[in-house]
Amino acid sequence: MKNTECLTLDILWSVEKVFTMLDKKLGEIKILILDVDGVMTDGRIIINDHGEETKAFNVKDGYGIRMLLDAGIDVAVITGRRSGVVEHRAKDLGVKLVYQGVKDKKAACIKLLAERRLTGNQACCIGDDLPDIPVLRYVGLPVAVADAVKEVREAALYISEKNGGDGAVREVCELILRAQGVWPLT
Repeated sequence: MKNTECLTLDILWSVEKVFTMLDKKLGEIKILILDVDGVMTDGRIIINDHGEETKAFNVKDGYGIRMLLDAGIDVAVITGRRSGVVEHRAKDLGVKLVYQGVKDKKAACIKLLAERRLTGNQACCIGDDLPDIPVLRYVGLPVAVADAVKEVREAALYISEKNGGDGAVREVCELILRAQGVWPLT
């Protein structure tokens, strides 16, 4: 066998090992923790002439969240900003765990998990920017959206194919549901 063939086999074995580990972690998830700006949205904040803030959310992300909730997997929002738009979107989706204006996201995450009697290994968090890194380092499955900053991508175990606000949340919801055998169309 040539050295290049051995290297190819080693790479394939390593990739398979990574996917096996990822699938195991996905199977353990009991709660998905989301940032808002840059994860549930594309990161833009639109303010009209009256000073009212609006955000655009992806309907497929929303459906993914609803499917998780229907499967008995909790969904929480932990965001550093405060916005009435977030309250409305969470209510529309049935997300009851909403924490806004959070300065220390890791502390909020630890408290949330303790209240739900969950461990960090049972949590998946999707982030996009520097304030998300402490939470990503704490949870069992840290995820970065495709357009996250470099440091967040480096802290992630999985990087979505989709950008924030463009289906990244749905992508992760689907991975969790499939790994747990509760994807509606299997």
